[in-house]
Amino acid sequence: MKDFTELNFRPAETGDALSLAKLIDIAGEGIPNWLWSHSAEAEQSALDVGVNRARRTTGGFSYTNARVAERFGDIVGMVLMYPIATMPDADVDELPQPIVPFVELEQLSVGTWYVNALAVLPHARGLGIGTALMADAEQAARCNGYDWLSIQVYEQNSGAVRLYERLGYSLAARSPVLSHPCAPYYTGDVLMLEKTLA
Repeated sequence: MKDFTELNFRPAETGDALSLAKLIDIAGEGIPNWLWSHSAEAEQSALDVGVNRARRTTGGFSYTNARVAERFGDIVGMVLMYPIATMPDADVDELPQPIVPFVELEQLSVGTWYVNALAVLPHARGLGIGTALMADAEQAARCNGYDWLSIQVYEQNSGAVRLYERLGYSLAARSPVLSHPCAPYYTGDVLMLEKTLA
């Protein structure tokens, strides 16, 4: 059994925006930073754009949709989650290639409590933080009236796939990775995994 005495789990706050931006970039394997770089204005870094987005109270990537894990007072992990109640309004033909498979799968996730991102800093892995954050996501789903969760992951991210499968998630759909300079993988699929709560 994991010892959580040095860990604290709580809802994210606006002051956590920098940590949230760094963690979602880890979860997205660098794609978020690449997308933010295309929105940056003069004297603004890609990370600045991510921080500003995390501070919003609207949109999927908002601190209001996140829970964080702290270890000895420092944020070391987060889960970003929210319901997909309606079909996402997106024309995949106009999207940057790296995110097309994710949006295609998101369109199949209507009616689910969607785990958009899960990330733990490298030095804090192996402590059960990811498992605990996923348990938080399931509890949030129940509290909001959802018994069906979905999450997406690159099939090459074998550690994450093993974690989700161990937690009871199974393959629901897959979409081919589209090759692009910022994408971490050039072959294989993005997987949509789902779980129905008992």
